[in-house]
Amino acid sequence: MKKLILISALLIYVLPAFASQPGEEAAELFASYGVQIPDDAPDRSAGEGAGPYERLVIDRVMLVDGLGSPPRGPVSIVIEKDQITEIHDRSPKPVPGEERFDAKGMTALPGFIDAHAHVGYPGQGQAGPVTPPEYVFKLWLAHGITTVRDVGSFMGLEWTVEHAKRSAAGLIVAPRIIPYAYFPGEDITETSAAREWVKAVKKRGALGVKLRRGTKEALTVVYEETDELQMGTANHHDQNSVYHMNVLDSARLGLDSMEHWYGLPEAMFTDRTIQDYPPDYNYSDEQWRFGEAGNLWQQTAQPGSDTWKATIQELHNLDFTLVPTFTIYEANRDVMRARRAEWHDDYTWPALGRFFQPDPHLHGSYHFDWTTTHEVAWRNNFALWMQFVNDFKNAGGRIAVGSDAGFIFKLYGFAYIRELELLQEAGFHPLEVIQAATLNGAELLNMNEQIGSITPGKQADIVLVKGNPVANFKLLYGTGHMYLDREAGKVTRVGGVSYTIKSGIVYDARQLLADVRVMVGEARDAEK
Repeated sequence: MKKLILISALLIYVLPAFASQPGEEAAELFASYGVQIPDDAPDRSAGEGAGPYERLVIDRVMLVDGLGSPPRGPVSIVIEKDQITEIHDRSPKPVPGEERFDAKGMTALPGFIDAHAHVGYPGQGQAGPVTPPEYVFKLWLAHGITTVRDVGSFMGLEWTVEHAKRSAAGLIVAPRIIPYAYFPGEDITETSAAREWVKAVKKRGALGVKLRRGTKEALTVVYEETDELQMGTANHHDQNSVYHMNVLDSARLGLDSMEHWYGLPEAMFTDRTIQDYPPDYNYSDEQWRFGEAGNLWQQTAQPGSDTWKATIQELHNLDFTLVPTFTIYEANRDVMRARRAEWHDDYTWPALGRFFQPDPHLHGSYHFDWTTTHEVAWRNNFALWMQFVNDFKNAGGRIAVGSDAGFIFKLYGFAYIRELELLQEAGFHPLEVIQAATLNGAELLNMNEQIGSITPGKQADIVLVKGNPVANFKLLYGTGHMYLDREAGKVTRVGGVSYTIKSGIVYDARQLLADVRVMVGEARDAEK
């Protein structure tokens, strides 16, 4: 896997000179959709987040370190400024001037990494004001997400790089942002232009590129150039070009991660070379596109077959990463569940809620004639897809957690926790799920020496939650978990992340959620 030049997790990363002033590209991109760019994330106010402290001790907490180790504790975690320095089985002696936090009854996990994220998408603006970055960032942090890989930088590359810089300096309330550039126009066809584009986005601050479709010759050049420049690569293998280059083709050329699952079944076809499309199929009609995608896994090699096992082994040997994003397709197997998720009532930005509704003119809003037959096909599709992902994990392959939230009824933060549940459904032990959400994401970004586990010497990225999320991931949802207190005879809500620590800055997750509820309420009132 290629090595990204990331110094202390962007904390002292010096951004290269911009090709244009920050924000110019974003303005052009949003103008192309005919919508207004939202305001930049505001500076972090004095009351938002505490620290970093000279020394902070978290006492009496259960520890899940992200390395695959079982929970242990209680322990005391010592943080000095932005780094974890010690972990003790007993509370250390007090040091003058230190801060102490009693975390009895809580569990500490490493900060989560969303390996497939988008801060925003201009297309949302076709249904009203685009989600403000402050709203997105606070939902992420409120769910323990301390690092996001923005695959595409749809808010504009300069905009995303500038916000990555501000986040690294602790100037805004936001996760650490890893900006990936997206090739304009999607189709990469000319080798010389592809090479120059990679060089250009590198100079403008991109740490990686997100690809979708193009000719084999041009994509080969992209992989060569990103390797030379030590940049990361992610690819959503669009059906329009998967027959030029599938997942195995890309992995052999040096691709770091496969997004979703497109291009993987096609790499294992044994009795065909092209998906069995209906004669009147139209890819541009998203119901056709996603409806037929639900039949694809049943057209590929059978689980456990020689082709299935050989594909897993080769991808593992290539140090490849799968970022399945099960959550973003969940509506395809149960649209009512996704549409009526309880968090929409208080936390979904009004224009985003409209963007989710069926509309053939909006991306991802294709459930306008979604039938029982579609849902059954997708349930079968999920079963095979999940089996491959679990088999790949069991063979030693790397799975990282991504949400792709902001589309198809999936809300920032909440969608990420749902992805953890879906990985458990796929066969992962909860500790394997946490490892995928933390250490594996860090390894994908080549940041595992800085983040990804609660280990002395690493950045102080920690999630504190009451109870035991290893036993129940629902405790991580901002809306918590419905629980019967049998002694009191009352049904109550428990859980929700209590505190998210990012680079030593301690955020009150409940206050972040309260801020989001106010923002959503004000936006709704403004539309009355």
